[in-house]
Amino acid sequence: MYKIDCNQAERPYDLKELVRMFLPPSEYQVLEEGTEWEVLPEDTLIRLPDGIIEKDDCKRWLWQELSRHTGKTPEWGILTGVRPVKLFGELVHRTGSPEGAAETLKERYYLDPEKIRLLAETWQVQQETMGEGDPRKVAVYIGIPFCPTRCLYCSFTSNQGKPEAIARYLEALKKEIAFAGAETRRCGLIVESVYMGGGTPTTLTAEQLADLLAHTRASFDLSQCREFTVESGRPDTITEEKLQAILDSGAERISINPQTMKQETLDRIGRNHTPEEIRQAFQMAKNVAMPVVNADLIAGLPGEEPEDFVNSLQEMLDLRPANITVHTLAVKRASRLIEQEKDYNYHQGNKVKRMLEAGSRMLAEAGYRPYYLYRQKQMTGNFENVGYALPGTENLYNMKIMEENQTIIALGAGGISKVWYPAENRLERVPNVSNYEIYIERLEEMMDRKRKGIFADAAGTAPAATTEAKAANAAEEES
Repeated sequence: MYKIDCNQAERPYDLKELVRMFLPPSEYQVLEEGTEWEVLPEDTLIRLPDGIIEKDDCKRWLWQELSRHTGKTPEWGILTGVRPVKLFGELVHRTGSPEGAAETLKERYYLDPEKIRLLAETWQVQQETMGEGDPRKVAVYIGIPFCPTRCLYCSFTSNQGKPEAIARYLEALKKEIAFAGAETRRCGLIVESVYMGGGTPTTLTAEQLADLLAHTRASFDLSQCREFTVESGRPDTITEEKLQAILDSGAERISINPQTMKQETLDRIGRNHTPEEIRQAFQMAKNVAMPVVNADLIAGLPGEEPEDFVNSLQEMLDLRPANITVHTLAVKRASRLIEQEKDYNYHQGNKVKRMLEAGSRMLAEAGYRPYYLYRQKQMTGNFENVGYALPGTENLYNMKIMEENQTIIALGAGGISKVWYPAENRLERVPNVSNYEIYIERLEEMMDRKRKGIFADAAGTAPAATTEAKAANAAEEES
């Protein structure tokens, strides 16, 4: 057992996250402030030396010690944050060049050269496509927290709702959409993008989709909207009628998310569809002339070998979606998979590395470029998720949410609005409750949170966070 004493560090939480990159929870303990422990003869004690207090100095020292003891050298170095591309941009600004940023990441953050190259390429694509942040431009997220089944690895807000429950939810959601649309118009905010996600929006019927999308368009001024996306992730929920309803609403982007093209894996993870249904969904999107289709694949699914992932990716390349997002499996505490194998993330790293390397090469050869990237806790092998796009088809919403330079108005159960304060370079969260039944009951409260936390200033500039909004935010994070 490793006993790690980080008690004198300024931010011990970051050090705990770094330890997690080297060791599964069953193999270490971190000394908490005010607690005592016993170091046994068979334990390995790692204690920060006196005088090392600054966060990054502590992380560098700990990384070196853990590397020496375990023989591991995580490719993301001492980085534990979600948004490394944002850090790359900040380092470009600080050092004056991408080359300076790359050198800093190598010498000060211990990143592997391939990860630095990936960050540099992703950042460059964003510079070409995203544009500068504008505090008057906002994104709108609309959450549909329903799926036909719950996947083995899933921890998102999703439910297998009955028709009457879904109908009640939609009525509440439409009220919040109407409220947010009216407030956005009143404040003179410009809707730059709309993203309907979930869950799985295409769990709804074609009629429900058409009605909800028409209501959204009527509520918000979308005259300057650059993109409108509707996730259609589960192929078993897609029909040509639904896709036509999406297209008729003015939305021009959808997702069809196979995750894998191997039937055995689909069965194992609880996806009740076949590879053939995936192909049919792509054909339906082609039939209605959907302009942009995204496909998600996951590296590291249970039972899969690198050749399985390569086969799935090749099938996607043959279908030629405009965007392909390659996720690394992240096993969350709320998922069923972690109940089956609590240290799954730590056993599959070498396989996932080979999958991601093959995927990067194949996508580059097919003309796709990385355009957004983020990391999560509990990622298999401590790797990353990367969105790839054919030039000119990059998803603005995905880039902006990672760059954190835009206010996002999130509607529906589980939606977390984020108010951007450019002068302070920070975001303030204004959350909705995640349970859809409680959301329906407390709808007025959810709208009041937004009224105070987002729309308080009639001129449309970002308001100061109220005490009530901060308290609600803290309560949601605690839950």
